[in-house]
Amino acid sequence: MGDILNTRTAAAAVLVCLAAAALAGCDPATTSQQPTTPTTFGAMSKQPSSDDKPAERKAVPDFVGMGLQSAQDAAQKVGFYALTSHDSAGRDRLQAFDRNWKVCSQNHKAGKTIPLDTELDFGTVKLEESCPASDQKAPAKAIGTMPNFVGKSVNTARGALDSGTSITVTDAMPDDRIVFLESNWQVCTQSPGPGTALKGQPVEFTAVKYEETCP
Repeated sequence: MGDILNTRTAAAAVLVCLAAAALAGCDPATTSQQPTTPTTFGAMSKQPSSDDKPAERKAVPDFVGMGLQSAQDAAQKVGFYALTSHDSAGRDRLQAFDRNWKVCSQNHKAGKTIPLDTELDFGTVKLEESCPASDQKAPAKAIGTMPNFVGKSVNTARGALDSGTSITVTDAMPDDRIVFLESNWQVCTQSPGPGTALKGQPVEFTAVKYEETCP
């Protein structure tokens, strides 16, 4: 009987040890716990990569006076590929055919050394136009009051107003022409006037083409 009890006791001890083995690293062959090695969690060491290398730097060429297409080609030849352009006249026209535009300004001065992945922005006007004394900006978004849009392009005036605004544009000349391409027309008069509180009221503009003088 004692042998049976001893056998059962030993079997129970083995079962207990097996159950604890997964948690305590118990060796079923012994009742002693084996030492465990602590695990250290930390940041993995970052392997060096080509992305970590600083971008190559080069001096910016002088693009002013060049045709836009030629300026873009010259910039890419040097290694500058992040290129954009805008309308220096403040009329927000799209430079759809680069050969029809010339560079008036550049956002990084000629001779300045910058990384090759820096964006170059060319201020431009059409070939037959004169460069402005300084880069012209489109009107800021109208908030609360009516800005002064006289002399600004109709398209930028429209863009500065809330998209839900009812806008009427008519020819300031007696010819009653249709104001078709609004970036080619400048505002002569406006209603409501500058400084008027904007409360959703309709807006009226009269305009002439840019090569014309307001009556």
